[in-house]
Amino acid sequence: MRALLCVEPGKLAVVERSRPSPGPGEVLVRIRRAGVCGTDLHIYEGTHPFLEYPRVIGHELSGEVEETGTGCEIAVGQKVFIIPYLSCGACVACRRGKTNCCQRIAVLGVHIDGGMADYVCVPERNVAAADGVSLDQAAMVEFLAIGAHAVRRASPRKGDRVLVVGAGPIGIGCMIFAKLHGGSVTALDMRQDRLDFCRDVLGVDHTVAAGPDTLEMLSKLTGGDLFETVIDATGKASAMMTGFDYVAHGGTYVLVSVVLDTISFADPKFHAREISLLGSRNATREDFVEVFGAMRDGRVPTEALATHRAPLEDSPARFPEWIKPETGVIKALIEI
Repeated sequence: MRALLCVEPGKLAVVERSRPSPGPGEVLVRIRRAGVCGTDLHIYEGTHPFLEYPRVIGHELSGEVEETGTGCEIAVGQKVFIIPYLSCGACVACRRGKTNCCQRIAVLGVHIDGGMADYVCVPERNVAAADGVSLDQAAMVEFLAIGAHAVRRASPRKGDRVLVVGAGPIGIGCMIFAKLHGGSVTALDMRQDRLDFCRDVLGVDHTVAAGPDTLEMLSKLTGGDLFETVIDATGKASAMMTGFDYVAHGGTYVLVSVVLDTISFADPKFHAREISLLGSRNATREDFVEVFGAMRDGRVPTEALATHRAPLEDSPARFPEWIKPETGVIKALIEI
């Protein structure tokens, strides 16, 4: 079978690998679509903190069940999306239902080889039926689930002001589900084209272009109160630290970004505002279910999100283009 291998930072190749066979409780999925995530781009750039090279990348995946191992109930031919977080089921996090931050988690395309390939084998519990949506849509459930999980972590009340910092795909997912939860959403980013997309397509309530007077503009926008919920999806340590300034007294700050760096904050301000600081990693099946339901019901603008696509064999040449801001990628899909 073919697979997209990141040999080292800056070097991708389509290589031949042996087709896997499902063991007991596993399914072999014929991959049809793979979304290109910020994680994949970070791997390509060499800036991902949890990765060893070489690695077959890809974890935003949809396809059809090709073969099943013993003990599986799902039917061959079933259209599915994949939940790419393989958890142990036994550690302290898993015992509490937090499989997204399992002590021994293996994420496809990060800790183990992923699914930008003709086939991938996963436990049956890591696939879900994708009836009622297209293959394109099914491949976008995962990144949206990360946004939905971050919003669920924040638990905004209806009418709360929610600031999402960073209007990439994960930030966009946060905005979509913050709106669906009844929040008044403001998008903050340096790129005007992304802010225009958030306003025109997502219907966010306000957009703010980041600059020297960002705090002043955000304060004016909220009558000096700032935001009950702030979610950082920038992937930049400097922005993550600055984000503390945007949180209202009694507010919540959620860090979706992960950076290979140390972040710090001013303790007096943190305590004076009694900020609730939360990390948000991956997503749980509950988040996937929420996203899939919203997508199936037409409440997620998936057609507008899928801006670029290419076949697997062309993808090594496309990554250097897709990583450039001027290309205007929101979500690129690889067709397999």
